[in-house]
Amino acid sequence: MFVLIKTCSTIYQHAHSASTIAGKRAVDLSGGSISAEKVQDNYKQYWSFFRQPKEIETAEKVPDFVDTFYNLVTDIYEWGWGQSFHFSPSIRGKSHRDATRLHEEMAVDLIEVKPGDRVLDVGLHNKKAGLDSLCEVVCGNFLEMPFKDNTFDGAYSIEATCHAPKLEEVYAEVFRVLKPGSLYVSYEWVTTDKYRGDNPEHVEVIQGIERGDALPGLRNYKDIAEVAKKVGFEVVKEKDLAKPPALPWWTRLKMGRIAYWRNHILVTVLAAIGIAPKGTVDVHEMLFKTADYLTRGGDSGIFSPMHMILLRKPQVPPTQS
Repeated sequence: MFVLIKTCSTIYQHAHSASTIAGKRAVDLSGGSISAEKVQDNYKQYWSFFRQPKEIETAEKVPDFVDTFYNLVTDIYEWGWGQSFHFSPSIRGKSHRDATRLHEEMAVDLIEVKPGDRVLDVGLHNKKAGLDSLCEVVCGNFLEMPFKDNTFDGAYSIEATCHAPKLEEVYAEVFRVLKPGSLYVSYEWVTTDKYRGDNPEHVEVIQGIERGDALPGLRNYKDIAEVAKKVGFEVVKEKDLAKPPALPWWTRLKMGRIAYWRNHILVTVLAAIGIAPKGTVDVHEMLFKTADYLTRGGDSGIFSPMHMILLRKPQVPPTQS
């Protein structure tokens, strides 16, 4: 996991670029930074984390757990979705790509960025949008950020902090590095008020999402504001952006069976002839199953990937300045 620092002048360009750049070709599928011959082994390693759940509840293990996941799935994500694979509400008359761009730009609007501000992107982004010279990428664990106190004028995270075993630790770090008075917005993955822990189908869906998306455990929507206030934030606004009148965000996941099998056959052939690494077929199948769980979570209303919370770090009292 790493964090990405951007200045105000580059933020909209990044959101536009990342969401509009075309995806990877099927013949270019790989395992990210994992060597081709080790993709299958890393796929097995990823699932081994779930046989020892306590292992993914510690700050030391989370980077390995999440990095293994993203190295395995990023190429397939980019093949299907392009450079940005965030969810967003569907918008009539707009493509999924345009809807995602608007969803990302809204996060920047909410934190009231001004020219010259230093803004922290807390998450799992990359430099493929062609903005290498316009931003600074700092690799590290977002549970232990390598920045001084009171450094940034704003911060945002989009579907990233769900990978943290303890949200309090991430929010505390963001709070620490923000300047007093600055805003932080996060789009969180949560279970909603419709989720019932005693409903076996609900439990199956949520566990399927957790296992297929490298999540130590999904949080309930009620927990988000409580954690934020506990570390010192003021809650400015909180809203589930997936609720009506927003159109379903999961429509982009409803790939037809014919399309799935077409892609699955293609991946199988590429793996068989050595173009795609062994293990790619397993990863593709895992993501297809996860898409079904996400769709069921959206259809039933028990899961949202866009619970928005806007927070402010209080101004330092005059007596302490």
